[in-house]
Amino acid sequence: MTVIDVNEEDFQTEVIERSAEVPVVVDFWAEWCAPCRQLGPALEKAAKEREGKVVLAKIDTDANPDISQQFDVQGIPAVKAFIEGEVVAEFVGAQAPAQVEEFFDALVPSESQQLLEAGDEESLRKAVELDPKNVDAAFALAQLLYRDGDTEGALELVRNAPGNFRADGLAARIELEATDDPAIRAAFETLDEGELEDGLGELLAAMEAGGSHADRIRRVIVAILDELGVEHPLARDTRRRMAAALY
Repeated sequence: MTVIDVNEEDFQTEVIERSAEVPVVVDFWAEWCAPCRQLGPALEKAAKEREGKVVLAKIDTDANPDISQQFDVQGIPAVKAFIEGEVVAEFVGAQAPAQVEEFFDALVPSESQQLLEAGDEESLRKAVELDPKNVDAAFALAQLLYRDGDTEGALELVRNAPGNFRADGLAARIELEATDDPAIRAAFETLDEGELEDGLGELLAAMEAGGSHADRIRRVIVAILDELGVEHPLARDTRRRMAAALY
């Protein structure tokens, strides 16, 4: 029983006591709430994918106002995760399915997430097979294939990777390597030797020169900056120079 309806009479048993055995995610909702209806299917899908490892309890706030007041529910949908009778995580408002998955993964990783964390090729292939939209798993597998020389297989995995700058950057790098441009190849060799600042400088120079490769070079640079993080001094300096070149 992955998804259950609860009320004020059985909340103690079905949520508080049950959460000593398995995480219980409580969805505070109401029939009139459109964002609640939008969020509900994503919550139910995430719970069902973790059958036996997590319970989703749904409680109508209109019918159960005392529980809502007890847990300071001031807006809905409100989602609270209980472990050992305590709220350990929560959010308010409708969330995208990917964010809902992340919320559940923090409590009980899905099989796909567990395979991703294993990190070997067999596990990553299974993760992609289970969830073709798992961009992180696709990128991790693509990295392994790329390092082993299977550039075509890697490119197929990352060519369309919305929202993942590193996957998009790897796709751009593979495409650029196929052009055999001497300046770009030299920049990649510098990067691969660990000379990050010099390699980025060479890529920026190639991008500033314009031409048909400029956008792919930009995507490679963005991927590197994403890995460095927004606070890295080199990332900040490179962003300024890249913005000047583009605009």
